[in-house]
Amino acid sequence: MASSIGFRLARLPHLWRSILDRRLAPLGLTQTRWVTLYHIWRLGEGHPQCDLARVIGVEAPSLVRTLGQLEEQGLVERRACDSDRRSKRIFLTPDAMPLLEQIDSVAKEARTEMLAGLSDENIEQLDKWLTVIESNGLAIQARDQETPPETQTSSTASSTPA
Repeated sequence: MASSIGFRLARLPHLWRSILDRRLAPLGLTQTRWVTLYHIWRLGEGHPQCDLARVIGVEAPSLVRTLGQLEEQGLVERRACDSDRRSKRIFLTPDAMPLLEQIDSVAKEARTEMLAGLSDENIEQLDKWLTVIESNGLAIQARDQETPPETQTSSTASSTPA
């Protein structure tokens, strides 16, 4: 059972996004667009494009294209940074808020359905376990980035993917 946990953890984000994609499609949003909008909202306005790309986990050129599409839809605007005119900061427009509220409502409903059968205590414990797993993963990632791949031992480079 433990050997399949990694695969199951990897599958859940895909399943989650697939459910949301299907439910958000009537709003005219692709996954790339709703993920970007939602991250801007959660991160807070006025952050540089490079920070947003890092948080979302995409390359800057891909984000620039998505932001251009969202700008054309009137949902975001990019403003030059006061201290560095080459850097752009991202802001939501008033038109984005009703859409973000719909996205949030759809996400809450899907979350409730996905967590059906779990008590509040189960969900709280799951959150704690996921926090531990994430912290462990971030520590491994940081350690691996400090160590060149050719010097990693078999204890740090597992032969099984999950």
